[in-house]
Amino acid sequence: MKCLSSRALLGALPLASLTLVGCAEKPEPVSLDPAPTVKSATELLIFTRTAGYNHPSIPTGVACVTDLALELGLTATETKDPTDFTDENLDRFAAVVFLSTTGDVLDPAGQSAFERYIRSGGAYFGIHAATDTEYEWPWYTSLAGAQFASHPQIQEAQLVRTNDDFRATAFLPSPWVRTDEWYNFKEISSDIMPVLMLDESSYEGGTNGTHPAAWYQTYDGGRAFYTAGGHTPESFAEPLFRRHLKEALAWVIEPQV
Repeated sequence: MKCLSSRALLGALPLASLTLVGCAEKPEPVSLDPAPTVKSATELLIFTRTAGYNHPSIPTGVACVTDLALELGLTATETKDPTDFTDENLDRFAAVVFLSTTGDVLDPAGQSAFERYIRSGGAYFGIHAATDTEYEWPWYTSLAGAQFASHPQIQEAQLVRTNDDFRATAFLPSPWVRTDEWYNFKEISSDIMPVLMLDESSYEGGTNGTHPAAWYQTYDGGRAFYTAGGHTPESFAEPLFRRHLKEALAWVIEPQV
């Protein structure tokens, strides 16, 4: 299979003029803030509830994110309990990680509390199936940045770095060759800032054309990062993927750095 070089792909996909396939309008009202207030909390909530497919990689992912949180001076708590999404409880956390959640995982009260949390300067970090979550909650889709549409079989692919300065990707090779389950997306927000793109010529089954694989944004008073990797347990043992997660987590809790 012929693969585009990273130079060729980057030349074809200038970040400033990126056109994303299937972009969705952000629900109103939304307040974008380029320098959101950072919560001073030192705890991290890892939410792993599934109402659909349950990824076998979740326990490995929890262990990895917990270790990375400790390296950043945070303590981490895992929960599958949607009743933990209350104003009082969420206020304890510097960030909430949706780690391969699937389906409808929060009731209306939990959804409202999470919206208030983000609007008060909270942070969201979505990993892998976080985009396979809450399809009927437009606010969450825009926070996550996209919705899962489909995926081909697990295989090797090339990821191209589109931002040489962003801390979660600046250290990565370009192309970055790794094996995972590569999601195709729908309802891609026009406000996301992609930092990794999938080269669809490097694997079978990509359908987005211009295909973001990791991105960040400020959204509704808070900040958000999403990465599509993390389907396999082995992902969370990869040094580069672990550093990618750690630097992304550092950005969502301290976006001014």
